[in-house]
Amino acid sequence: MSQSRALGVLTVPAFKDNYLWLIHNGCYAVAVDPGDADEIQAALTQHHLQLVAILLTHHHKDHSGGIAQLLNTYQVPVFGPKSCSLDCITHPVGHHDTVDVPEMGLQLMALHVPGHTLDHTAYIATSHGWLFCGDTLFAAGCGRVFEGTYEQMLASLDLLASMPDETLVFCAHEYTLSNLRFALAADPENRKLHARLRVDTDKRAHVRPTVPSTLGLEKQTNPFLRCRAPDLIGQLQAQGRLGQDCSPLDVFAALREWKNVFK
Repeated sequence: MSQSRALGVLTVPAFKDNYLWLIHNGCYAVAVDPGDADEIQAALTQHHLQLVAILLTHHHKDHSGGIAQLLNTYQVPVFGPKSCSLDCITHPVGHHDTVDVPEMGLQLMALHVPGHTLDHTAYIATSHGWLFCGDTLFAAGCGRVFEGTYEQMLASLDLLASMPDETLVFCAHEYTLSNLRFALAADPENRKLHARLRVDTDKRAHVRPTVPSTLGLEKQTNPFLRCRAPDLIGQLQAQGRLGQDCSPLDVFAALREWKNVFK
């Protein structure tokens, strides 16, 4: 009976600006990137949910740090990147591998999206249009490139951007307003950016999350998904940040290096 229940996603704020996610059907739940076990446990208790699986996008502690504590209470499978060395992963997954959660009738596909880290993996619930992308794609931004290359990160973002516009983007941090300020500096004539800033500023003023966003909105307003957009390229060239003969990788590198030092 539990499999037939409609699925939803609960937002679990943690630390200063993390979002942990609980995919659930009102009875069972899957935790995505449970960096804080106490916050996950509190949400499970509040909503009367039983944890049946854990998904991990990458090894950083704010995503993985609560897994060991949760496993002390719940004997559940932990799905995580094949190239991740964490001992807590019981079910390593590679690119296009399937994650099955039979208790909920839930199936997701793993996508290897290196750049932020070399092991980074995203999960897409195709039948529901949900993308759990960790620190690869943010609302109006993308993660820093710590372990991979700019080329890898751009390829990973291009892969995520190839999904349908209505896909909901469940990223792992509330960075949206600062990302939008940078996006407007890079792309000041983008009217959709100005509109998005008004909407998301209002959400934060009322202590509401700005995520999930949609891929359609990201394609219109996220500069890191617009590395082939002539208007953005023209703005960067006018600002002296790009030469006339530039590739999408050049555009991405210019944006990412600028964002790294943007105040």
